[in-house]
Amino acid sequence: MHKETKINETMTISGRIQSGVGKGSFFTSLDWVVQQCEDKLGYAPFPGTLNIRVRDEDVPKLQHFLAKTDAELVPEDRSFCAAPVKKVMIKGVPAAVVLPAEDVRIHEDRILEIISPHSFKQSFGLHDGDQISIIGKTTIIKK
Repeated sequence: MHKETKINETMTISGRIQSGVGKGSFFTSLDWVVQQCEDKLGYAPFPGTLNIRVRDEDVPKLQHFLAKTDAELVPEDRSFCAAPVKKVMIKGVPAAVVLPAEDVRIHEDRILEIISPHSFKQSFGLHDGDQISIIGKTTIIKK
């Protein structure tokens, strides 16, 4: 009989910043989103999201990286869907990947939407096309 061992591992996903469609600022400004981010993530989100197009070589790691989320933003209004979030760090700043349901997702799977208490573009002088890395915890099960 083999015993499973769970190993917590830090994983890095890299990609390039790209512009979104402008809906992130609406979502991150909703009262229930702000309140739940404060309660579950420890900060109110900057009004907007940072969109990162994951580089080709990291796409295969995405499913494993995002498999275990840390919290879920649950809407009060049924016209919105719940969105699991995964805590990450970017440039030493706490952030989270927001994972809306597939039927309402406006980006392809390799585009990550990031919320944070800061605007990474303003705070770090970043622009579309700049390379950026996301660091998060994941669990590996060894048999």
